Amino acid sequence: MIRHDDLINKVRSYEPNLDPMVLGAAYTFSMSRHSAQRRASGAPYFSHPAEVAVILADLRLDVASIITALLHDTVEDGVAELHEIESQFGPIVAKLVDGVTKLGKLELGRDTTFQQAENFRKLLLAISEDIRVLLVKLADRLHNMRTLHYITNSEKRLRIARETLDIYAPLAERIGMEEMKDELEDLTFAELQSEARGSIVRRLDSLRNTDATVIPTVINELAETLQKSGVKANIMGREKTPYSIWRKMARQEVAFEQIADVVAFRAVVPSEDDCYRALGIVHRAYPTVPGRIKDYISIPKSNGYRSLHTTVIGPGKRRIEVQIRTSGMDEVAEYGVAAHWIYNTAHNDAPPQQEGFRFRWLRELLEILENASGPEEFLEHTKLEMYRDQVFCFTPKGDLIALPDGATPVDFAYSVHSEVGDHCVGVKINGRVAPLKTRLQNGDQVEILRSSGQTPDPNWEHFVVTGKART
Repeated sequence: MIRHDDLINKVRSYEPNLDPMVLGAAYTFSMSRHSAQRRASGAPYFSHPAEVAVILADLRLDVASIITALLHDTVEDGVAELHEIESQFGPIVAKLVDGVTKLGKLELGRDTTFQQAENFRKLLLAISEDIRVLLVKLADRLHNMRTLHYITNSEKRLRIARETLDIYAPLAERIGMEEMKDELEDLTFAELQSEARGSIVRRLDSLRNTDATVIPTVINELAETLQKSGVKANIMGREKTPYSIWRKMARQEVAFEQIADVVAFRAVVPSEDDCYRALGIVHRAYPTVPGRIKDYISIPKSNGYRSLHTTVIGPGKRRIEVQIRTSGMDEVAEYGVAAHWIYNTAHNDAPPQQEGFRFRWLRELLEILENASGPEEFLEHTKLEMYRDQVFCFTPKGDLIALPDGATPVDFAYSVHSEVGDHCVGVKINGRVAPLKTRLQNGDQVEILRSSGQTPDPNWEHFVVTGKART
């Protein structure tokens, strides 16, 4: 458990104007109120809020978030009143603590679909008011998953793990927090399918032992190749998590030995121009694997992720995945929305803010909430929205529309506006008339043909995939 002075020093390292008295008061307040409580591990209960605060401090979040982490369980556990929090730490912290407390009361993993849907609705409404509520809740869930093995009730462990995989990991992914999402998924994998995870871990250990020099060899050769052509790059290789490997094996129906990109290599370069220069250099140096080039810089993912991806036959005739990005893109890739605070404290050259684009998914889920006929329908559609991979299409004016994989022109029409969907009579895809049930592809330009006399066709429900179109 982190000590009082160590937490203050950690936060002060990125927030030089920190008032240590305020953070110290929150630390002492939480410790005293939780003094009679114990965790399932036998540790003092205060170790939990302290570790949640550390997780958020590692993300360099603002002081209000750190204080909220320290206090987030005091109201829910009945050891403090909200008015006490407000009087001592101000209205912003009180509002955040209240939001996290409300989320803590939600039993998102209950079997009752109606209750689960209603609680998920409340979660979305809470985080739409202040995204920091979700950041604290995700850190809270991450620490609980790290200590899940101390819970002796196996049914409770399974419920928490399933809830994490169904709700919290997808939410972490949606706000771009890739590292947190990976850890949540892998901790869940260890609980839900321990034998499968153990098998993959053993194979990874074996691979490291027999091929110990592969990663440093590839790193050195890639760095040398780029440097010779005038691009300075920081190269790193990172093993994919057991869960992501297992999911890829299941999706592609292949054995572990057939997974080529168990390790992904990342080249971090100084500028966006250098990203494209580096991509050209890598392609000149090594044969490319067709169909494996992705440009998320010109068309970012909906969570703000930006990077170039390519797969090549690299050093030693090995198939390797290479990701190329700037340091700013790398921060967003790892920390998602939390990078907003990282940039404010660590960089003068803040990246282009894409908040509207990044949180469009949240607005769309709330719109589904307004139009759904019942909680069960809402839950079904929102889970679909959270899990689907995406395709990116354009309007005739060049506006970008992000849709789930498998989306049709009718989904596109409703994504533009409900009026466009209601009056849709036909579509032109890349200038050619096409059926309304056509599955859209990345890069398609979509022109919706409309008629004021048209009304929604019941047959559309057989092929649309977005919750918005269905509702």
